[in-house]
Amino acid sequence: MTQSTWDAVDAYFSEQLVGHDPALEEAAVAADAAGLPEIAVAPNQGKLLHLLALTQGARRILEVGTLGGYSAIWLARALPADGTLITLEIDPKHAEVARGNLARAGLDKVAEVRLGRAADSLAALVEQGVEPFDLVFIDADKPSNPEYFRRALQLTRPGSLIIVDNVVRGGAVADADSTDPAVVGTRVLHELIAAEPRVTATSVQTVGSKGYDGFTLARVQS
Repeated sequence: MTQSTWDAVDAYFSEQLVGHDPALEEAAVAADAAGLPEIAVAPNQGKLLHLLALTQGARRILEVGTLGGYSAIWLARALPADGTLITLEIDPKHAEVARGNLARAGLDKVAEVRLGRAADSLAALVEQGVEPFDLVFIDADKPSNPEYFRRALQLTRPGSLIIVDNVVRGGAVADADSTDPAVVGTRVLHELIAAEPRVTATSVQTVGSKGYDGFTLARVQS
C-alpha cells in the first residue's frame, strides 16, 4: 500500500464518521496560518481520543503537548460541563494559537493552556496535590516520554488511562541500536511500562494520513 491509499482511506472515514466540523477546521487553518508544524493528530485519530475520553467517563483530562489545540478540542468536548482539561505547551506561539482555537470552539471555560516546560508543569501539578486525572494524553517531545509517564502515574488513579502517541517512529522503535533520541526515549518508555506493576498496556501500529506510526495505551491498575 502507498501513502496515497492511506490518505484516501483516512479521508473516507473522516468524511463518513467525523464530517464537517467548523471549529476543528478553523483550528487547523489557524495553526497552518501561524506556521505551526503539521503534526497534529488526524481527524479520525482525534475522534478516537474523544471516544476514549467518553468511554472513560473522564471528568479531568491532562494533555502533554498542546500544539495548536486540535487534539485538546477533541478531548475537551468529551468533558461534562464541570469538567477540566489542562494542556501543557512549551512554545508561547503555539499556546497563543491553542488558546484562540479553544475559545472559538467555546471550550475556554473548561480547557486551560499552561505555558512552560512540560516536566516543570507536571512537577508543579504533583507538588500541588491536584485531584487525579482520569485520562492523560502524552504527545510532546519523545526523548522526555519516560519522565512524562512517571509523572502521569503520580497524577492518575486506578482506572485512569494514559495514552502515548507516536511510539512506532516509522518502525525504528524496533531498532535496539538506534541512537535517535526520540527512538531511545520511546524504547526506555516501553521498558519502564513493561517493568511497572501498576499498569497494563498495549501498543498499536497505525497507518494513515500521518504516515506509519502508532500509540501506546496503558490502564492504571493500582
